[in-house]
Amino acid sequence: MSQREGLGAVEYCYLTTTGRISGRPHRIEIWFAFRDDVVYLLAGDRDRSDWVRNLMVSPDVTLEIGERRWTTRARVLDPDTDEDEAARDLLVEKYQPGYGEDLSGWRRDSLPVAIDLTR
Repeated sequence: MSQREGLGAVEYCYLTTTGRISGRPHRIEIWFAFRDDVVYLLAGDRDRSDWVRNLMVSPDVTLEIGERRWTTRARVLDPDTDEDEAARDLLVEKYQPGYGEDLSGWRRDSLPVAIDLTR
């Protein structure tokens, strides 16, 4: 059974990183999408986002979706790869239908992050 079964319809996930300066937990609510057992996120502020800066220093994260919780590692995706494109497509496919504005700029300009749930 896939780690994601039944969780794909959940609207938000919660990601906890370790503060790169403070060392304290930093928890955010963020949109997500799945492919296989990988969760994808898009950072609209790219590497200016605190949570991205945190995981670039310490990639160990906690991810919560619904009642499920994983302690695993996050990674910024390499640009212009199949996985990079898939992450962008998956998030827009999930959220565009219910969102009032065009997400194509967000899709194009954001920084994709992957979290492998099998680690």
